[in-house]
Amino acid sequence: MASTTVPRRKKSLRISPTALLLTVPPLVIFAVFAWWPIIRAVPIAFQRTNLITSTWVGLDNFHAVLADPLLGTAMLNTTYYALLAAIFGFPLPILAATFIAEMRRTRGWSSAFAFIPVVIPSVVVILLWKFFYDPGPGGLFNSVLGVFGIPPQPWLQSTATAMPSIVVAATWAAFGSATIIYLATLATIDRTLYEAAEIDGASILRRWWHITLPQMRVTMLLLLLLQIIGTFQIFTEPYLFTGGGPNNATLTLLMLIYRYAFIYGGFGQATALSLMLAVFLGVLSAVYLLATRRWARS
Repeated sequence: MASTTVPRRKKSLRISPTALLLTVPPLVIFAVFAWWPIIRAVPIAFQRTNLITSTWVGLDNFHAVLADPLLGTAMLNTTYYALLAAIFGFPLPILAATFIAEMRRTRGWSSAFAFIPVVIPSVVVILLWKFFYDPGPGGLFNSVLGVFGIPPQPWLQSTATAMPSIVVAATWAAFGSATIIYLATLATIDRTLYEAAEIDGASILRRWWHITLPQMRVTMLLLLLLQIIGTFQIFTEPYLFTGGGPNNATLTLLMLIYRYAFIYGGFGQATALSLMLAVFLGVLSAVYLLATRRWARS
């Protein structure tokens, strides 16, 4: 008996006019306020301009930036900040999310409490932490140290402690977002894995190491990349805490860009450094994704 095959119908991709209508405005807004400034910045990097009149100077802006001794200082400070943020700020949301996920009755309240620092405006957070870091004996941290007989510390006034102090404040203000994302990831893990491991006698630490972390690795890799990109663009905290001091110990790349543009009037140099930073972060992101691709898929 001859078999007959029914031809498969090709699925046609249909785009709803309503969906298209709703998609176009956000794309236009994104293009105008995100991509157009980037495209406009490329010629400015090769000009000497006050944003009204411009003169073509070729690669002079790039040469001036590379010859600036503050560039090396800003690069080292930014890298130092990124390393401190990765050491202290990256594990904290993972641990907080794991701890909150184990709660039964207070999980919702704990999640909301962890997210509160995120919704507080950055300026308010910095003013609050400035009070904590007051170098006098009346500052919160110095008052605590005074109980143990330790003299007041110049938290933001010392080149040794200024950057770590900023990292602590920035980590406190931002870790709630990552915590919520990790909590959402933990909710997708099959609970039977934990039950089977518990039956086999695995301890809490072993279950966390062999089940929780492997199941979260894709989210962890993505958030680590986003954190690295964000820390290399840090500006608000060092600007409002120390203004780049003391002795340029907290001068970051974006603060140097700000100085070029709004203090020195070198908009071309500021744009040139911005493009170099963008290229560096793009290459770093590509290398990172290639290096972690196999581990993310395993």
